Amino acid sequence: MKLLETYILRRVGQMFLVALLPVLAIIWTTQVLQRINLVTDSGQSIGSFAKLATLILPSIIPVVLPFALVIGVTQTLTTMNNDSELAVIDAAGARRSIILRPILILAAVISVFSFLVDNVVEPKAKTGARQMIAAAYADLLSTVIEEKNFRRIDTGLYVQISERLAGRVLKGLFVVDERDPAFDLIYYAREGAVDGKGTSLIMHDGEVHRKTPAGDVSVIRFDSYSFDLSDLTQNRGQTTLRASDRELPFLLNPDPTDKDYISRPESYRAELHRRLTDWLLPMVFALISLAIAGDARSHREARLHPMVSALVLAFTIRWATFYAANQIDTEPMFIGVLYAIPVVVSLIAILSLALHKRLSLFGMLFDRIATGWRKFQQRRHRSTGPSTGGGA
Repeated sequence: MKLLETYILRRVGQMFLVALLPVLAIIWTTQVLQRINLVTDSGQSIGSFAKLATLILPSIIPVVLPFALVIGVTQTLTTMNNDSELAVIDAAGARRSIILRPILILAAVISVFSFLVDNVVEPKAKTGARQMIAAAYADLLSTVIEEKNFRRIDTGLYVQISERLAGRVLKGLFVVDERDPAFDLIYYAREGAVDGKGTSLIMHDGEVHRKTPAGDVSVIRFDSYSFDLSDLTQNRGQTTLRASDRELPFLLNPDPTDKDYISRPESYRAELHRRLTDWLLPMVFALISLAIAGDARSHREARLHPMVSALVLAFTIRWATFYAANQIDTEPMFIGVLYAIPVVVSLIAILSLALHKRLSLFGMLFDRIATGWRKFQQRRHRSTGPSTGGGA
């Protein structure tokens, strides 16, 4: 690689990282904070929360990478143009490949990296996160509830214990069950224990208060009472893998006996084609950025900032691919649309680069508006006709 190509690659790479890291940190923080309830509701340690936050990161990286590349390429080329570096390169008779080659190499590396993250790392990370959350709720009373703390373990279900002894024996039980809108149940028991399977809470020597919305209260004393926990422990303790959690080999050849695949085969089809197209976006966005900002331009030329044009086009293309991928569930015809979007956009950008035509987002639109306005003025002038005046 030539010295000038290395210089451009280094500048684009630095700007790419400057754009990537802050945006990635912001999005990652918002995603992590949405899962803070794993600590507050399930009593997990901060280490478990940090592990979960790490497992979330691979799902964010492929989304942010293409847009960070757009910012890195357009900002670098715009700065070089403002410093007259692009004009000097053109005046020296250098080939355009000196500018194109380092950026396309970087885009190819990012595309391959995005493919590996999306198809290898992310499915394993999502599976690990689901298993971690399932394990956190597998044994509610032994891992969630702390002594002398009133804790919500499900919507409308609260538990407090005074002391935990060996053998799953609990002292001083207090349970509030508000899940049934017809009545509220409050349980008091001197002692209780969770059975070996973790599906029932056996309470001894206590009473249950039943309160209706009208305010009527009935009290029942009991020597032994079994409180069912199977819906909480078994459902939360099981890990259900979705299409987005599967690795690429499974999507290419799904197991016909898999329960989730049997119930939603169309989601696996959509996920497969999304995986096979999303990794191309960094290369497509790099071509768009080069077509918009890759030429030397006069400082006196009034134009929209290349980064704005490139980002608007990038967001439009990303939205189009996202929409097409979602429609595949119900409309298989969108499979062709999903593949056509990056191919057509890339061909347009390559044609623009080959013909040395500037790919302006609003240039054609503004030209059409200006032409239409001129035609409207001409028609209006012809319809009104020349003004006539009278003499006295």
